[in-house]
Amino acid sequence: MTKFVLALDQGTTSSRAIVFDRRGRIVSSAQQEFRQIFPQPGWVEHDAAEIWSAQLQCAQTALRQAGASARDVAAIGVTNQRETTVIWDRATGTPIANAIVWQDRRTADRCKALRERGVEFRVTQQTGLLLDPYFSATKIEWLLDHVPGARVRAARGELAFGTIDTWLIWNLTGGAEHVTDVSNASRTLLLDLHSLSWSDELLELFNVPRSVLPRVAASSEVIGATVPELFGEPIAIGGIVGDQQAATFGQACFGIGMAKNTIGTGAFMLMNVGTRPQASDNRLLATVGWKLSHPMSTSYMLEGSVFVAGAVVQWLRDGLGLFAHSDDVEALARQVEDHGDVFLVPGFAGLGAPHWDAEARGAIVGLTRGTTKAHIARAALQSIAFQSADVLAAMQRDAHQPLTEVRVDGGAAKNDLLLQFQADITGVPVVRPEVTETTALGAAYLAGLAMRFWSGLDEISNLWRTERRFEPAMEASQRDELIARWHKAVERSRSWA
Repeated sequence: MTKFVLALDQGTTSSRAIVFDRRGRIVSSAQQEFRQIFPQPGWVEHDAAEIWSAQLQCAQTALRQAGASARDVAAIGVTNQRETTVIWDRATGTPIANAIVWQDRRTADRCKALRERGVEFRVTQQTGLLLDPYFSATKIEWLLDHVPGARVRAARGELAFGTIDTWLIWNLTGGAEHVTDVSNASRTLLLDLHSLSWSDELLELFNVPRSVLPRVAASSEVIGATVPELFGEPIAIGGIVGDQQAATFGQACFGIGMAKNTIGTGAFMLMNVGTRPQASDNRLLATVGWKLSHPMSTSYMLEGSVFVAGAVVQWLRDGLGLFAHSDDVEALARQVEDHGDVFLVPGFAGLGAPHWDAEARGAIVGLTRGTTKAHIARAALQSIAFQSADVLAAMQRDAHQPLTEVRVDGGAAKNDLLLQFQADITGVPVVRPEVTETTALGAAYLAGLAMRFWSGLDEISNLWRTERRFEPAMEASQRDELIARWHKAVERSRSWA
């Protein structure tokens, strides 16, 4: 009898692999960072071959640390940074260029031109998304137009496109499977959110040939198996899901109105809206949560995407050299009682929901001679919560009901100062689970369900446990004043580029 599920969690800055047991507990894990490539301002790239190498090494290491062989593993679940775009040669498996990362803004002018043509309303009707460089379609178009010969080769059927899940599964299966799931496909600007199939109208709009696209599968179904040489014997691949949907599943947000906020490189708040997509009136995104094969059902989400959250802490560490390790930010921020009226708007890659301003840039306002690095550290942490508060307010307006709690996860969810301030500034309790690696856990659960390793959603719900609950403690008048000041700072960062 199999004892484990292996989750491959391919993030924006690192590859991870985690082995889970039947109780949803971590047995072993391995992690490896990879290069961030910045060819010019606003451009962000990854080496897809490096990502595959790092992910494979992590998977092999995690299994070895667990003392597990391929026969002990019921299935592999894959979760990934979404929207990041890879195009490769079908014959050789070699990428034709670096992957264009979700944070990349090189297609901002193209998106602006499309908006000026008046097509955004129709695009949003079909996809639930907005015209923004964040999504994959304009990245595909850019690669086909700027890599010599690529468009001709694509027309001949020689090239394959994939988000990172598709790229990993192609390599795991030795090129046998060119596949994505509905959650990742729904982030490309090419999928009809209602039919869950590729849209000919959108393919024509973005000049993307159908020949490069993967097939679209459920998030929980047996996709195929790994080639034997990777792990000694084949292992079934049972789950594919975008990282934010994976975290929502791992947080057991199965009921309508349940919400989570993942605070990683960015911050992503998702709320379950049920079995039909719900359009947003407040510039949030409608997106697929997941599709199950047993029983057959699809769940939809409203999502607010913040581009820079935990990445602002990395910037303080690497860009400003304020501390040596990211975990040191909380101790530095606690050296002062408050932020000293300093506000940091981390618009390094523009602003996401609900502003969607590709031309915004980072700003620090309120500096005086009395400002210290501790004030800046505290302002940076608070910026994560302020951005989440903007998203949560929009989400509550769309939902027409107050949220009773927000479940949190991601690397920054270990920071008590941040989570208390998020509860204070939103007025909504923040709940941290015992297992904060919920992105990997969600991928594991979806893969395990496909193999009947877990019986269903009720069993998974019963495995979820609270570690700590942060209750709001700020007066409403103070909250309103801080949010108003924050919005003044945001306005100073907008349309800068």
